[in-house]
Amino acid sequence: MNALIVEDEDLSVRRLKKMIGEVAPSLTIAGVTDSIEQTVEWVLENREAGNPDPDLIFLDIELSDGQSFEIFNRIEVSSAIIFTTSYDEYALQAFKHNSIDYLLKPVHRDDLQRALQKYEKMKVQPAADHSLAGIRKLLEDFKKASTVEYRQRFLVKQGQKMLSIQVSEIAYFFTDDRYSFFMTHSNQKMLVDYTLDELAESLDPAHFFRINRGMMVTHRSVDKIDPYFGNRLSLTLSPQHNKEVLVSREKVGDFKVWMGK
Repeated sequence: MNALIVEDEDLSVRRLKKMIGEVAPSLTIAGVTDSIEQTVEWVLENREAGNPDPDLIFLDIELSDGQSFEIFNRIEVSSAIIFTTSYDEYALQAFKHNSIDYLLKPVHRDDLQRALQKYEKMKVQPAADHSLAGIRKLLEDFKKASTVEYRQRFLVKQGQKMLSIQVSEIAYFFTDDRYSFFMTHSNQKMLVDYTLDELAESLDPAHFFRINRGMMVTHRSVDKIDPYFGNRLSLTLSPQHNKEVLVSREKVGDFKVWMGK
């Protein structure tokens, strides 16, 4: 069994290759492409050389030259498809309805294993619609489902008045003695009436990352990253936080990917 990886982020490619080697050592990586154009060329050249299409394609949705769905308008693809994407999981329900699996980036080992197990079952009892019509329907459903509304403002109390704070003004969120706060880029500390779990669900994961159970940061707030004992990372934030800021060990890999976006 072999696979083609279509991905334009080097770190994501290395991470996916490593995990494939761990969970499916018999799966051969036939090639790696990073754009619509390069993928079309790879498939056509592979066929001209007398080789069958890869059994499986790991296909990133957002590529440097457009959405990868365009590939299906250019060539017929017989391979099974596992999409990879940074979109919020709620926007991906359409994929389940089309029996085509997906991996939410950054990819986790358990999710990869689940997707490959599903592929093995599909080989025995094919259920997915990989036709052009099926892919087009998938794209339509995806566009409908991907209109997730993330929080844009917080209404907070300051003394006797209420303030409306834009999310873009917030540097990071943290908990202190069971209460949740945020610090603005202008060094204002505000109390919010939400748990960190609730905040994580309502904020855009492209801009906010939960580094541990008690803190969520933005790209702009991270001034410095240092290695720390126990395979963790130590962060220096701006504005400065009054406690040590650590990225938990299980979050380190995902945090590095997120910081590189």
